[in-house]
This record gives sequence, structure tokens and C-alpha cells, in this order.
Amino acid sequence: MNHRQQTVIALLLAGLWGAALGHLNLNGGIGLLDRMEASLADIRSVIVGARTPPPVVSIVAIDDRTAATHGYPLGRATLARLVDAITGLKPKALALDILLVDPGPEEGDAALTSALGRGPSVIAAAATFAQSRQRVARADDPLAAIPEADQLLLPLPRFAEAAAVGIVNVVTDQTGTPRFIPLISRASNRLDPAFPLRVASVALGVDPSIERDAVFLGALRIPTDIGQRLPVTFYGRHGSIATFSAADAMDGRLPADAVAGRIVVIGSTVTGGGDVFPTPFDPVMPGVEVMSTAITHLVTGDGMVRDHRIRLIDAGTAVVLPLILVSLIAWRRSAAGYLIIVLTLVVWAVFNLSAFVHGYWLSAALPIAAALPPALIFGAAELWRDRRRASHFAEQSALLQRIEAPGLGEWLARDPNFLAEPVRQNAAVVFIDLSGFTGLSEKLGPAKVSEVLSGFFELIDEEARAHHGAITSFMGDGAMILFGLPQPADDDATRAVACAVRLCERTRSWLRTQAGFADKIGFKVGAHCGPIVASRLGSGERQQITAAGDTVNVGSRLMEVAASHGVELALSAEIVRAAGPDSVLLKSGRIEGPMETALRGRSSHIDAWLWRSRTL
Repeated sequence: MNHRQQTVIALLLAGLWGAALGHLNLNGGIGLLDRMEASLADIRSVIVGARTPPPVVSIVAIDDRTAATHGYPLGRATLARLVDAITGLKPKALALDILLVDPGPEEGDAALTSALGRGPSVIAAAATFAQSRQRVARADDPLAAIPEADQLLLPLPRFAEAAAVGIVNVVTDQTGTPRFIPLISRASNRLDPAFPLRVASVALGVDPSIERDAVFLGALRIPTDIGQRLPVTFYGRHGSIATFSAADAMDGRLPADAVAGRIVVIGSTVTGGGDVFPTPFDPVMPGVEVMSTAITHLVTGDGMVRDHRIRLIDAGTAVVLPLILVSLIAWRRSAAGYLIIVLTLVVWAVFNLSAFVHGYWLSAALPIAAALPPALIFGAAELWRDRRRASHFAEQSALLQRIEAPGLGEWLARDPNFLAEPVRQNAAVVFIDLSGFTGLSEKLGPAKVSEVLSGFFELIDEEARAHHGAITSFMGDGAMILFGLPQPADDDATRAVACAVRLCERTRSWLRTQAGFADKIGFKVGAHCGPIVASRLGSGERQQITAAGDTVNVGSRLMEVAASHGVELALSAEIVRAAGPDSVLLKSGRIEGPMETALRGRSSHIDAWLWRSRTL
């Protein structure tokens, strides 16, 4: 399977993964992603920072000072006095965020009933569920996704006749932070609006109407999430919404402008009262402020938009983002490629945050969950593939270095076009060949022949490397070593002569170790220097660097001269002269010459020198 096919498969799998997560998110979310999204929503809220809420809601708090003065919980008669004090200041609506499910003293209950009836008011009820969370299959019915309550905790009928009733339930995440307000509650054969929705409806003087992804309050459209839930985002820390003590209200010290024309919510903030929630801005926020925040969202329409259209955008992002990342990883794994990947993620993050700032709650967890696994898996696969390729190239390079001199291999790596065109230059050549081995190989057998030649070629390779020569070819039981590539040097002849002498000494010692046939074979070496034509021969897939010309032919024929005179090494006068008087020839042996010598296949003669070891 080639790289293009692997990339296509990776893109297909990434798209399917993103589409599967997007589909699940469209139909109610995924527990793990919801937890991730809650944390990321908190981070975005903190980045955006606190903001000033619209001045439409005031809280009258039954706080510690009120409890110290009037007791806690407040008696029904005291609560009636508080409602009367607020109603007298002409609020747009009064909401009592207190459950009144049990009867109290008749005088107090009657007083509270009368007080609630003197103005537009709403009192709280609550729903309980057999399970912490229930799901109902979606349908065209806008109420189909609303979970059904197991029981309703309703206020006393006399209170419900005097005031409207709303359900105070909230939907929290794993940390207890309120995320949504269910605007509609279902219980057996009845539907009840949420406390914030009922308060907003009474304050605006309109009845709510419900669509699949929205609740209407007159002309005001409030987008809702699955199950007719209202997303809740907080304005800041506890006290962001104007809050006043109930003690001041009953003492007549409540500012009139804090009540007149506003929605007033009465609720408990007593320390240890229990009705508190953590938020991104505050570890303890009273439930009455959570309700007041939701009321403000409904009346002003400044809440977050997270509806079916937003979830469709999330699903699309969950498909597109992993496709982009996988494509970028497949396209270029370099500093520039990684920079583009980072910039892509930054652009997405900035867009997501900008949408959040402007009131659109796009999921951050879903695209991350959709994009991260495919990108990491494909990136790891590509890294593994690159390492395999690098390992393969390293092996090939090692093989090349075993055949070519290290300097020549490095040169080819730097310049792949080296010798793409033939080059004429000066160089020195050394030839070595075993004598009598061809006939002996028929008796040794293939395994022994391979073993012997491997040892012989390893010896040649070591000496070629030591003297910075390039083995351009192994020829049967011999080899050609070239000095002068990748570039000619002044000491090419000197190194070639030194290599030739060392080959003689080492080959002689090596032959003594070959038990059984050491006396049956010998060797011969020839060395010459002059102009050559270096080039790369072969097809585009398989090429070999080689040298040709009269210099190469003379070097090869000098091996015959050595054999005919019973010596190991024959050298041309040109290479002896180029190597200079300080070469190893005189130090390591005796030389004879120059002598005029005829070469097979060549009409003109050359001057040659013969070298003998001092140990022979």
C-alpha cells in the first residue's frame, strides 16, 4: 500500500470518527465530552471575564443579618411583611425562590396568601427524578426530549391560587456547576414552566410558546438546547446581580429605584443554608442568584446560544478539523508544516473563543476529541513510517559506504547530481587480483569460495578506507581502487602507493592463514596515475560510479607485469614520480627500474618499476 492510499484511508477514518462523534453530540451529548466541555466553558468564561448584568433583576436576600434579626427560616407572617414591603415599591414582578410545600400557622399562611395576591408574583416548586438524568428519544414534538419527573413538590394550593408557579430545578455538571435551566418540566399528565421562565412571562405579560429549539416570549425568541434547556453563563462573582438585605426591606430602607420597574427575587443566602452552587467565578453562589441570572437571560435575550444549529456547526467542525489536520500531516512534516498545523489550531481556538464572547456556545471538547486521536494516530504512523524509511536509507547508506569511500558517499548525499555528466580529471588507480584462485575455486565449492572472497574483500575495503580511496568495483577475485574522487588532491598518488604497499603486506599475511591452499594461490598489484573519465553508468534505478580511459587500462595491465617478473607490485614511472622520493616504497621494500615494458593490447611502451618486500 503506497503513501497516497494510506493517506486516503486515514482521511476516511478521521471523517467517519468525527461524523460519529458529531452524530452522538447532536442527539444528546456524550458524558465524557460533556465533562470536558464544562471545564473548557469555565476556562472561556474566565478568559472573557466578568461583565455587568442588565439592570432588570434585583435580589432581596434572606441573609445572615436577616436571620439574626428575624430568625431562620422566616415565619410566614414575616415573609408576608417582606412581600408587602417590596410590592409597595411597584416591582414589575416579585418572585419567591422558596418552597412553600408544608402548611404553617393559619394566620401566617393567610397573610402570605393575601400579600402574594397584591401584585404579579411567582412562587417556587421543585421536581424530583428517579434517576439523576433521563433521556427521551428526540422526535418532531418539541417536548419529546424533556425528561419526565418522578414527583413534583408543589406549593400549598392557597399559595398557588395567589401566585404563578415555576419549577426551580437546574442541570449541573459533575462538579455541581449549573449549566442549564430546564425551561419545561414534565410530570405524568402535566407540563410546568421553569421558575425563571414563569417569572419572565409574568414580568413581560406574555405567555410562552414553545418550538423545537426555542421558547418565545412574545416577539423575543430564546434559543434552547436539547430538552428545552436554557444555557446559563454567569456575569461574575456572587453579588454581580444587585443584592439587598431583606432586613433593610422590612425596615423600610430598601432603595425605591432598586425595586420599581424591576423583577425582584426573594431567596436565601444564609450561611450554611445549603442552596449554593460553584461557578467559574465563585466557589459558592446562592441558588437565588442562579435563578436571577437565568431570569435576566430570558428577559433581555443575552444568554448563550446553544441550539440545534450550533450543534450542527459542532458536528461539521468535528468532521472538517480532523480532515484538515490529517491532510496537513500527510502534506508536509517539516517546521513549516508543523507551523501551519499550529496556526490552524490557533485560528480555530480564536474563532471558538470569539464566538463565545459574542454569545454563541460552540463546543470546544467535541472538535478536540474528533481531531486529536486521528491526528495523533496518523502522526505516529507517519513518524513510524519516516523512521522506517530513515532506517532503510541508513542501511542503504551503510551499504554504500561499504562499497564506496566514506567521503564519496557523503559527497553523493550532499550532491545527488554528482557525476551525472562524465568528468575528465587526474586520478590514481590501484588494481589487485588473486592468482590461481579461479582454478582452485572449482575444488573449494561455493560456500568456501564465498568465505574466502569475503575475507579478501574485507581486507581490501579496510585499506581503501584507511587511505581514502574509493572501491569502484569488485571484479571476480580482484578489485579496482580509485584515488581522486570526489575531487582530485595533490597526494592522490602518494596515498595510492601507500595503499598498494599495504595491500601487498596484508594480503601476504592473510594468505598464510588460509590452511590447505595458501601455497596454491598468490596475488598481484598494479598502480598507475593519469587522466581518467569518471562517470555514473547504468539506468535511473541502478547506477554505478566508475572510471575509464588509458590510465585505468595501464593500471590493470601492470598486474600482469608484476606476475611476469615474480613480484607482488608493479608501478608506472608516472605514479612513482608523483608519489615522490619520500613515499613508502623505499622504506618498506626494494624497487627496481625504471624498465621499458610492453603492455598487452597497447602499441606503445611504458616505464615501470617493480617493488619487492624486504621480508622476502
